[in-house]
Amino acid sequence: MVVIGLGRFGSSLATELTRGGSEVLGIDRDPKRVQRFADAFTHTVAADTTDPEALRQLGVPDFRRAVVGIGSDIEASILTTSLLSELGVPNIWAKAVSRQHGRILERVGAHHVVLPEHEMGERVAHLVTGRMLDYIEFEDDYAIVKTTAPVEAIGKALGETKLRGKYGVTVVGIKRAGQGFTYATAETVVHPDDILVVAGRREDVEEFADLT
Repeated sequence: MVVIGLGRFGSSLATELTRGGSEVLGIDRDPKRVQRFADAFTHTVAADTTDPEALRQLGVPDFRRAVVGIGSDIEASILTTSLLSELGVPNIWAKAVSRQHGRILERVGAHHVVLPEHEMGERVAHLVTGRMLDYIEFEDDYAIVKTTAPVEAIGKALGETKLRGKYGVTVVGIKRAGQGFTYATAETVVHPDDILVVAGRREDVEEFADLT
């Protein structure tokens, strides 16, 4: 895996990848930043990734996955992503600082675009209301939330509550105090202090969380 741009996003990502056992080539144009992470990743190199020859010399075309974590220099972000695409890297992830930036990255070859600040803002907005304990949104308007059990479900088996029919959501897991999460079945009885993991359309899971 090659990670280009070792700012907060790129360095955090590279650190987690390394921690998970991946070999990581970290590239940044700032030699001081590269030196800071010299012992943290498999390899770190100071280079200008808007130069196609520099990318070739580093063997970047041989990588199957690349992450462009450049955020402050939008021009460098776009040029680097475009070059990775031209060099045939089959799986390119790119960080965007705005939706417009993200659309441009997609047009020049990014296979996946992430907007960390925007996505975190959406997630926190759901959490600060107090209705949910955690919230993750996926593509196609699908989300998973962690929330407390609604009163109408307490003391009943999930199959008896008919939550899926009433709210269009599926309870996929339950956590009880002092225990780990377990998969939920139709026979699982909901207790007063249970934490539910619920999946479904974003609008439906938000409505379900409102019950609590």
